[in-house]
Amino acid sequence: MSYSEEISEKLNELLVKNYDAEKGYLNAMSNVDDKNLKIFFKRRASERSQFAKELRTEILRYGEVPEDSGTFKGTVHRNWMSLKSALSSNNEEKILEEAIRGEEASLEEYDKLIKENNLPPTIDELIFRHRNSIQAAINTEKVHEELVS
Repeated sequence: MSYSEEISEKLNELLVKNYDAEKGYLNAMSNVDDKNLKIFFKRRASERSQFAKELRTEILRYGEVPEDSGTFKGTVHRNWMSLKSALSSNNEEKILEEAIRGEEASLEEYDKLIKENNLPPTIDELIFRHRNSIQAAINTEKVHEELVS
């Protein structure tokens, strides 16, 4: 496997996770009543959509093909399926718990990629920026969770 293919494969894994997170946040947004939570989930979905666009751009720069939005993989699939299950009860606290669980799984994937230390500096910076935004979202979600419990 070439270096370009290797990088693109790793970025595609994150791309799929961002697609899934975006869908999860959109589902969460449509299943809560609190206006502030709706706005928060909409912003998170928008942010994840932006992350996906940035990752797609990088993959294309390496001459590879980005995954499309219909793909689900491994743990992120299970995490966001758990979110969908929680949504059916329309319990805002459970929805936040599942959102946090999904974000923590995403954070682990970003951390794993950062630790590899074999990415070009521009991609490293992109991954680090995404990772920090996800961590900030987790922190904010935990505050929201405290407020609704």
